[in-house]
Amino acid sequence: MAVKSTIEIDQEKGNFHYDTQYNYDAGTGLDENTIRYISDVKGEDKSLLDFRLKALKIFESKALPTHWATQDLENINFDKIRYYLAKGQQPSRSWDEVPDDVKETFERLGIPEQERKFLAGVEAQFDSEAAYSNTKEQLKKEGVIFIGPTEGLKEYPEIFQKWFGKVIPTGDNKFSALNSAVFSGGSFIYIPPGVKVRQPLQAYFRINAENFGQFERTLIIADEGAEITYMEGCTAPKFETATLHSAVVELIALKGAKIQYITVQNWSNNVFNLVTKRGMAMEEAEIRWIDCNIGSRLTMKYPAVILKGAKSRGEVLSIALANDRQHQDTGAKMIHAADETTSNIISKSISIGSGRSSYRGLVNIPKHLKKCKNNTECDALLVNSKSRTDTYPAITLKGDDNSIQHEASVSKVSAEQIFYMMQRGLSEGEAMSLSVNGFVNDLISQFPMEYSVELKRLIDMEMEGSVG
Repeated sequence: MAVKSTIEIDQEKGNFHYDTQYNYDAGTGLDENTIRYISDVKGEDKSLLDFRLKALKIFESKALPTHWATQDLENINFDKIRYYLAKGQQPSRSWDEVPDDVKETFERLGIPEQERKFLAGVEAQFDSEAAYSNTKEQLKKEGVIFIGPTEGLKEYPEIFQKWFGKVIPTGDNKFSALNSAVFSGGSFIYIPPGVKVRQPLQAYFRINAENFGQFERTLIIADEGAEITYMEGCTAPKFETATLHSAVVELIALKGAKIQYITVQNWSNNVFNLVTKRGMAMEEAEIRWIDCNIGSRLTMKYPAVILKGAKSRGEVLSIALANDRQHQDTGAKMIHAADETTSNIISKSISIGSGRSSYRGLVNIPKHLKKCKNNTECDALLVNSKSRTDTYPAITLKGDDNSIQHEASVSKVSAEQIFYMMQRGLSEGEAMSLSVNGFVNDLISQFPMEYSVELKRLIDMEMEGSVG
């Protein structure tokens, strides 16, 4: 029997839109008045307003990246984006208290049902703010914190401020600066020492408005010996105009802690998905990113792990699927900064029609370190003659006591294999889907069981119309 996914990723599931009356609207365009409006609505103190204003200046001073994806990025008109829209500022603790149009949105996406069946806690964000946030009582008793960053800063400043912006500085890149200036929503999670959260925590990010920018900020701290799995899902309706999503995610795994961060994005093809995600693993800690990128006009995402403590481990498992007029520019970064650290990168990409996929990897092991290991595998599949794939690995290995192995492959769907399957009763489309699913099957098996069935089904839907 097929297992129901905890995040419903049917390709058309999120393609609907409600005309919504917002109580808070910063208007169109970005300047100092926009920042002051957001900060005032949130009731922030002067220090956070100053942080935002400084970030705005950094954003304005930085040019767009010029060494990749330049043509697509130049199509973003920052003056036409709406940077803050909200029905209200405080998330409801009960689905009955959520505004009707917002509640109906998340009911259509299946979020309340998923919470009841699978999850230890849920946060559902609608445009700029969380509309719903709840955690099981048992986790609260164990000291687990799962709230938004605005609440985290106000209620737990001693924990929040210690790590906020420390893994990803404001000036890291143009889009991390933009997020720092206008961030709203997202998750702040703290897992106390030794607490192992057995069920996943989930956040769901929904864009509803046209010409909108969503800028959530996520900070997850797993204290010594703690364990947590966090899942996020993303959807937006299809609009003719561009939509911008620019998140920042910081993970901190203290000594012996484990963080698993799972993303399934299914953005519509008008979304520019430009995010910065990075974790820091202390002694004997482990950070694992599991990433599925389907949809969007352009995705630029390179989850990273800084292996700061001895015997720490980092892993990135990723699938990217680029269909017509889509560019998936994805990859991973592993920075070894202590002895006996281990990293693993496995990337699979599929390019269909005129779709383009790019892998960008960075692995760095300095000379003074000992007994460090990295394994990198990046495999690309081209479904037809118009599709494109590129691989840009950057690997720096120094010292005699460290090791790296790198493997990359590019292949096309085998015409002989398709012919063979068609001779046994499959249609050409079915044969193509089976071939593509076989290409990613070993990686999909690493995803939680509730995802694997839906991912395979989504690939089948993406393959429709790709034959010929």
